[in-house]
Amino acid sequence: MTTSPSPTTRVSQPAPSGDFPGRTLGIVGLIVSFFASLVGLIISIVALKQSKDAGYKNTPALAGIIVGSVTLVLAVVFFATSLAALSVGSTGY
Repeated sequence: MTTSPSPTTRVSQPAPSGDFPGRTLGIVGLIVSFFASLVGLIISIVALKQSKDAGYKNTPALAGIIVGSVTLVLAVVFFATSLAALSVGSTGY
């Protein structure tokens, strides 16, 4: 015989944690993307994927993807123009 809980009995739910999957990693990815764009970009993509799989929105990870992408493009452009300037300067013209 099973007894059902009385109407006044409450089943306590665990308190929701303030952290969701990928949140901390998203913040880390955002910070790292300012200094090492490719590494920060990869970390932010992983964090966004973890959050999406858990059903959460991860704004820091999205910002890390944007910042990492922009800084990576700027670094490539800077590197290419530096190589072009060095090759022109070394010919003596």
